Amino acid sequence: MIWLRFIFLAAIVVATSSVLAKYGDYIAIRTRLGGLLIGAILMASATSLPEFLTAINSIKLGVPDLAGGDIFGSNMYNMLLIAVVSLVGGSKHVLRASFNKHALTGVSAALLIALASFFTVSKLNIMIGWVGLDSLVMIAVYIGALLLLRSNNQQHESIEEEIDEKVPSLGLALLIFGACILALVFVMPHLVDVAHDIATISGLGDGFIGVALVALMSSLPEMVAVIAAARMGYVDMAIGNLFGSNMFNMFALGVVDIFDFQGSFFAQLSDDLVEVGFLGLLMVLIALMGNVARLPRRFKFLEIDAFVLIITFILGMIYLAQRGIGV
Repeated sequence: MIWLRFIFLAAIVVATSSVLAKYGDYIAIRTRLGGLLIGAILMASATSLPEFLTAINSIKLGVPDLAGGDIFGSNMYNMLLIAVVSLVGGSKHVLRASFNKHALTGVSAALLIALASFFTVSKLNIMIGWVGLDSLVMIAVYIGALLLLRSNNQQHESIEEEIDEKVPSLGLALLIFGACILALVFVMPHLVDVAHDIATISGLGDGFIGVALVALMSSLPEMVAVIAAARMGYVDMAIGNLFGSNMFNMFALGVVDIFDFQGSFFAQLSDDLVEVGFLGLLMVLIALMGNVARLPRRFKFLEIDAFVLIITFILGMIYLAQRGIGV
């Protein structure tokens, strides 16, 4: 019965988040933001909203490892989806062509993940008011990265194209976007409760359930958005969404501390989650290094770096399952 509840709630979250991402795209088009900024900020924020709401509700329930596992695990799933972009791209070297434009976003994501992993294991627990200094640093670095991306986007912004008449008006897009957010705010507390019950019954721990189950569910909107963008030829938007989502995930870890009055949020996370953070960081670096190496060969239907990402993800999940996270 508990699994049916989880599947039902997860289906609602995925469907709502997919609509959220779609209308977030429409808002970006209507506001005439550049393509790079769309992927890195707007679409990434929209598709990462489930992780953010999961974290807030996990804090209220007193299971911070569920939030940490979900957010750190989502980084791994996002990088796995890069292989999906390569697969959808067919015989073209889509990753090689698009990574150049997103190197700054990828480096920013890597820096934020590295910082979050360090703060998780260091347990600084230095407070400014009721918020941890480490969380404030995360927020500041994220804002700085956005300003840098904005500056870079303005320098490379392409000529504006006419807006398709089929695109909804800005007012309608904002209305539906807001309605989806309200729906997620209502559903996510129930999903967190069920996930915690599954962790308790299975004995796998909140951290591993967050990584393996909740992160998978919360990453499905990214998959929908990425596949849709890649099929339409908007590979830049797809890659930007994935790197940008990793950035927003780490930003969410900092913002969650504002809603937590039990001390530094990072200090409450299990040290085991650092390993999940490092695996996500490794996958981001593999994606970036694949671009630098410019390997010309493909493995079957995939580019070499995409294939390495898949292998790293599989081996990483096997290791985490055997290791036990947050048990």
